[in-house]
Amino acid sequence: MVKICGFTFIRNAVKYDFPVVEAIQSILPLCNQVFVAVGQSEDATRELIANISPKIVIIDTIWEDQLRSGGTVLAQETNKAFNAIPLSYDWCIYIQGDEVIHEKYLPIIKDHINLNHPQKNVDGLVLHYLHFYGNFQYIADASRWYRREVRIIRNDKSIFSYRDAQGFRKKEDEKLRVKIIPAWVYHYGYVKHPATMKAKVNNSNRYWHSDDWLNKNAISEELFDYNNIDSLTLFKDSHPAVMLDRIKAKDWDFQFDIQTKKRNLKEKIKYTIEKWTGWRIGEYKNYTVIR
Repeated sequence: MVKICGFTFIRNAVKYDFPVVEAIQSILPLCNQVFVAVGQSEDATRELIANISPKIVIIDTIWEDQLRSGGTVLAQETNKAFNAIPLSYDWCIYIQGDEVIHEKYLPIIKDHINLNHPQKNVDGLVLHYLHFYGNFQYIADASRWYRREVRIIRNDKSIFSYRDAQGFRKKEDEKLRVKIIPAWVYHYGYVKHPATMKAKVNNSNRYWHSDDWLNKNAISEELFDYNNIDSLTLFKDSHPAVMLDRIKAKDWDFQFDIQTKKRNLKEKIKYTIEKWTGWRIGEYKNYTVIR
């Protein structure tokens, strides 16, 4: 039987209102254990994680806050969780603290792991993405939002989290060989109270930029302005069951006219081509798809 575990990292989940409990709960049915690198926090993040399930294994970490470019520290924390996974596991599901997988996709994920397990040339599986924005009813659909990424990998310790932890590579700097599967990640990173969103964005920018940049570009307004978005569309399906309590507890409002599109000519052309052909011009792919 194929052994599956999960892994993730988190810090200050309470302070910045990450749906990390829901993220972990969404993959628990597939996992024997979930390994969580919990960074030293300013809130009750460790207690929050420890109380999720007996399946949780916590790795206590201290972030290297001096790493101020490219989101490198996020990959470093991801690797701490991944490297803690025993070799007895065959496959590992990676979930970030603002990503949730709908329960309807769990059987699909399990089937594809079992199907690809004997195929040693397959390093990982790629999932599709829905990026929610401002509200639980809107999806960001501009080309700058990535469509797919590797979220399931073999427990091969030559694999490592790459750059800002969006994806993975192996050995020296090889792209993973992957299959794309019909399952979606629901990304809720841009759905929280505007005051919390402002604090989260200002804090996250520390891992990409210098203090000088932050002083010039930090959000100074009291609230994050969700209206500064180029294009949204309506979400007409169901959310994961683990998200329903969070959705009911939403205490802010954001309304957007989905007919409003702030695309320049280049983006309009790219959007039209993608709509009719499925090809996204210039799309970044940190993996190699195999048939």
